[in-house]
Amino acid sequence: MDLEGLRLFVRAAEKLNISAAGRDLGLAPAVASARLAKLEREVGAELLHRSTRKVSVSIEGEEFLPFAREMLAQRDAAMAALGQGRPQASGTIRLAASSSFAQLYIAPILPEFLERYPEINLDLRLSDAQFDLLEGSFDLALRSGVLDDSSLKARKLADASDVLCAAPEYLAKAGMPQNPEEMADYNLIAFRQLENAVELERDGYRETITMQADGTRIVLDDGASQRLATKAGLGISLNARWNVERELRDGVLVQVLPEWKVVSDRALWLVYPKSNVLTAKVRVLIDFLVEKIDRNPPWQSSC
Repeated sequence: MDLEGLRLFVRAAEKLNISAAGRDLGLAPAVASARLAKLEREVGAELLHRSTRKVSVSIEGEEFLPFAREMLAQRDAAMAALGQGRPQASGTIRLAASSSFAQLYIAPILPEFLERYPEINLDLRLSDAQFDLLEGSFDLALRSGVLDDSSLKARKLADASDVLCAAPEYLAKAGMPQNPEEMADYNLIAFRQLENAVELERDGYRETITMQADGTRIVLDDGASQRLATKAGLGISLNARWNVERELRDGVLVQVLPEWKVVSDRALWLVYPKSNVLTAKVRVLIDFLVEKIDRNPPWQSSC
C-alpha cells in the first residue's frame, strides 16, 4: 500500500482540504488528487467526498482513518528503530480529557505547548464522561479513576485524592458533622461517575458513608458544576482535591470531617490503546503534561 498516499489521506481528512494537504506534503493539487484517487482504487472505497464547495470524510473513510494512522505510525517507528530518520512532532492529536480538569489545568498551559510545537494541532474532546478510546480513534486520553482496562497502556500523571467539603454558609446553618454516621442528616451532592459507597479511615478504623441516599438533593456528572453547586451552599460533596484546591485554600469551601481520610486508589492517568505506536506527537504531549503537572501538582499544596 502507498504509504505516502496514506499520509496524504490522513492530512486531507484532518484539514478537509485536499489541496492544502498536498501543499503540506509538497504536492501540486492535481498530483494530490490523483494520488488520493489511486489510494481509493487500491482500497476499493471512496474515502473522501468531494464537491465544488467542500471535502468531507466518508463513512468508509472514518472507518479506515484509524488504521491509516496506525500504519503510518508503525512505519515511522520502524524507521526510527533503524536510525533512518527522526519522527517529527507534527500532525493532529485527538485528546480526550475531563472537562473539569482541562478547564483548570490543561487549558492554561496549551498556549505554551502550541508555541513549542507549531506543527501540532489539537482536537480536544472534553467531558467528565469517559470516551471509548478505540471507537473514537483517540491518540491519548486523561482519565481520573482506577485504571482497570487491560486494552490500554497508561502513564500515571498524579495522585487524585478525594475530599469532603461544603460552603461555610451551609455549615453555619446545618452545623459541622462530627462523625461519618451524621452525614445521613445532611444535604448531599453526588457525582454520578463515582462509587456510591465512600470509605473513610481514621487511626486504622474505617466507616462507610453513602453519597446517594435519602439526603442526596443533587446528582451531577460534571465536576465544575458540582464545585459550583457546593460553593452555592447546596450541601456536602465529595470532590477530587484538584477540583477544589483553590476554594479550600481561599476558604470558599471548608473540608468536612478533616480528621477522616477518604480511602481511594484513584489517580490521574494518561492512557492510549496498546495497539497504538507511541508517535512523536503523542510522546511530546505526554512529556509536556508530565513536565507541567506531574512534577509539582498544584493541588497537593493543600494536602
